[in-house]
Amino acid sequence: MPNFKAVIFDFGGVFTTSPVQNFAVFERENDLPERFIGGIIKTNINENAWAKFERAEIDFDTFDQAFAEETRAAGFEIRGRTLVGLLSLTFNHNMIDALSRVKSHGLKTGCITNNLPKLGSDEMLAKDENREVLELIHKNFDHMIESAKAGVRKPEPRIYEMMCEALSVAPANCIFLDDLGVNLKPAREMGMTTIKVPFGDVSPAIKELDMLLQRN
Repeated sequence: MPNFKAVIFDFGGVFTTSPVQNFAVFERENDLPERFIGGIIKTNINENAWAKFERAEIDFDTFDQAFAEETRAAGFEIRGRTLVGLLSLTFNHNMIDALSRVKSHGLKTGCITNNLPKLGSDEMLAKDENREVLELIHKNFDHMIESAKAGVRKPEPRIYEMMCEALSVAPANCIFLDDLGVNLKPAREMGMTTIKVPFGDVSPAIKELDMLLQRN
């Protein structure tokens, strides 16, 4: 077993519900193929409109138009503004408790999140969620990297390297949790132990994390 020194978390889809769940509802309501939006986001994954927006390389109006063009070419136009409007998330409180347990084990903690310029975690929460909870989560991170501020995003390998450098840990001594397999792959290739957080039910990931901490 590796000697774990840090646990690194994604934010959306881990501490909150996943935007992918909201995308699925939109797709059903509009008679779109399953995972239509995800397919657009994963096509040309590092250079499409979504990727450029998450790195703050384009502004909101440019993203709105560019995403509309990409989706129109795939058969159904979705404005970028419509997509951003689907980012209404609620907390996964069990994962918040798991973060506290990581801290109690004395491990370093980090968060790598792909976010949007001028749209932080607070703006992505559902209206009835307690914003103070968000502050408590952030206080438990030793370091946080936001794509829109760093100019680099998952799954680009550099963002994982930046986190390891900030925490002064080797990848082999890290656990990384994310809800998207595409984001786990580069971390795993670097030597991190990865945990996929399932959509809708984070408990299997928490159980796996707790088992690793108990063996550490």
